[in-house]
Amino acid sequence: MSKNALQSTETTQRQQTTTSGESTEQLRDEWTDYEFAGDSKLSVEGLNVHYGDEHALKDISMEIPERSVTALVGPSGCGKSTFLRCLNRMNDRINSAQIDGSVRLDGEEIYQDNANLVELRKRVGMVFQAPNPFPKSIRDNVSYGPRKHGEIKTGLIARLLGEANEDEEDELVERALRNAALWDEVSDRLDDNAMGLSGGQQQRLCTARCLATDPEVILMDEPASALDPIATAKIEDLVDDLSEEYTVVVVTHNMQQAARISDQTAVFLTGGELVEYDETGKIFENPESQRVEDYVSGKFG
Repeated sequence: MSKNALQSTETTQRQQTTTSGESTEQLRDEWTDYEFAGDSKLSVEGLNVHYGDEHALKDISMEIPERSVTALVGPSGCGKSTFLRCLNRMNDRINSAQIDGSVRLDGEEIYQDNANLVELRKRVGMVFQAPNPFPKSIRDNVSYGPRKHGEIKTGLIARLLGEANEDEEDELVERALRNAALWDEVSDRLDDNAMGLSGGQQQRLCTARCLATDPEVILMDEPASALDPIATAKIEDLVDDLSEEYTVVVVTHNMQQAARISDQTAVFLTGGELVEYDETGKIFENPESQRVEDYVSGKFG
């Protein structure tokens, strides 16, 4: 399945620099050689990211299965959010960022020079840590992307030109809100300002806005970190539902949350290196790395 599985089975060891609270150990390539049934949606090979002189990610290689939930965990500053943003080239917006290596979506290199970034970010959508609805109506928030891309046309000019498709907009808004588990709560107030929603509702609205562009992959950067326990539970249920149709990659600091929602977990530790990547149950119950065991058990981090 992964490139390491196709190479020699001889163990490759790498020296790891540690920080306070971590044990010292040699990294092994087979700790990140996760094998799974089915196809890869995203294939990452030799990914390195520098922010000026800082080496934020070091030689990351991993395969992400389609229609599943992959959790990225690790202490602050280990590179997991940087890695997430590499998957739809959001780091391109950072002037000091230099990205080397390969990321393939369905076998197609996303870092090729002529890549269409608008199309890429439609296929690989993102939900950020803090809810960021637009100061518009709930309806306008959901339909914003399709309108911007010309897929939905409304308003006086569109009606005069015979191009208006309000019915399609209504269907799209309802579908996206239902898929984001929000429709039943807002269906009677679609024209209300989205800023009046609760934090948990705003985060699900942002998910609906992402879904409205018909993505294949959904990236979520700590989507429940600012929410209360009830709203967090709804987001976790939503992630589980989304994985039936989408490939979901989630950054979280919450070990219990990662164990609850993900199919596989990647652990990033000091120095921007991927230390271990495997089925979630194995990562939390029987990891290969002593440092990973110490981290998930709360001994440091």
